[in-house]
Amino acid sequence: MIDPVILQQGSDWRAQAEVFDEIFFVFLALGTLVGTIVVAYTLWNVYKYRDDGNRSDEEFDAPVVGELPTGQGGPKAKKLFLSFGLSAIVVISLVVYSYGLLLYVEDGPDTGDEGDIEIMVEGYQYGWEYEYPNGHTERGELIVPADQRIDINVTSRDVWHNFGSSDLRIKTDAIPGDYNENWFSVSSEDVAAQGGEATYPVECFELCGPGHSAMEGQITVIPEDEWEEWYDNTGNGSESASIEASGLGAVTQSGVSA
Repeated sequence: MIDPVILQQGSDWRAQAEVFDEIFFVFLALGTLVGTIVVAYTLWNVYKYRDDGNRSDEEFDAPVVGELPTGQGGPKAKKLFLSFGLSAIVVISLVVYSYGLLLYVEDGPDTGDEGDIEIMVEGYQYGWEYEYPNGHTERGELIVPADQRIDINVTSRDVWHNFGSSDLRIKTDAIPGDYNENWFSVSSEDVAAQGGEATYPVECFELCGPGHSAMEGQITVIPEDEWEEWYDNTGNGSESASIEASGLGAVTQSGVSA
């Protein structure tokens, strides 16, 4: 029921921040339009009903304190209830539209039959560890496929951290004993534009100790078929599979959480 309300552009959103951009600009545009109409109508009434000294007191229908200016069912009543009706339509439309987009923020884009990929992200002083659904772990580098929704479940093993990538516009608190969910997606067009392998820097956005500035990592996005080949070569507790084996990059070592 809510899906048709969401703009078709939704398939191009890569992260939650881009959905909030959409909400912000819709409210900004509509607010600017409504504000312009209200101010213009107010100024027009100020000019139309200005005191030019030619209007007699008998012709002036002054409002009464505590009563709606209905004009006994005349033109004033029509204007009043028309403004109420239009305001209700605008507000209800915004509520339904925003609610639909907020559901999209929580659930992410529809992955259809392919499903999504859930990855556990654990911060520690001073690095990141990623655990895939099959139990395989990576440190420093998160390797994901293009054209897939990547669900990340972020936590910390020691102090507060904040996992984020400015280029992908994702940012999530990493709190010991707590788990925060987020998602992102990278299109195959973006991967092709970077020569078949897209890389995005990862940083910690929460001051976490003397090594905070060196707490960096990388998200590597590769074509889906190449990622599946790489993923098939990984296993529970095993060392990181070499991307180089697929002709995609250098070897990355990983270990299991201590």
